Amino acid sequence: MNRIESIMTRPVTTIGMDRTLKDARRLLAERGFHHLVVLDGRRVVGVVSDRDIMSELSPFVGKPLAARTQDERTLRKKIHQIMSREPICVDEGCDIDDAARLMLSKGVGCLPVVSAISSDLRGLVTWRDLLAWSLEKIDGFKAKAAPETPVRTRLEDAA
Repeated sequence: MNRIESIMTRPVTTIGMDRTLKDARRLLAERGFHHLVVLDGRRVVGVVSDRDIMSELSPFVGKPLAARTQDERTLRKKIHQIMSREPICVDEGCDIDDAARLMLSKGVGCLPVVSAISSDLRGLVTWRDLLAWSLEKIDGFKAKAAPETPVRTRLEDAA
């Protein structure tokens, strides 16, 4: 059995429920991630993605001459106001194939990986992790190698 812990990303970049969209946007842009796990203390309570944030923002955010008052208010929204609640989590012993099927059937882009004993966050698996694992099995592709050309994220473009 191929366990999810062998491909999950760790440590996980997390954010608190009462942090702002501005904070999340900055974290995602700095780290080059697409998902943040939302914690209330040590408990996983949600997930917020770059798409969640972008859907809240107007195209004028970050453009001094075009920015509107409502755009600044939007950036002050709290994460708990836009996060996906009650995320689907898997434990470290979950089979990779089962995790992939779960992601496809539920239409989610990531799964927080938690301890089966304590429910503490252990890692995060995304569709990219699953794709890299699949390609490595097919032809030995190594996804951990740095890309030759840097890629800009939509969040960086919006800044």
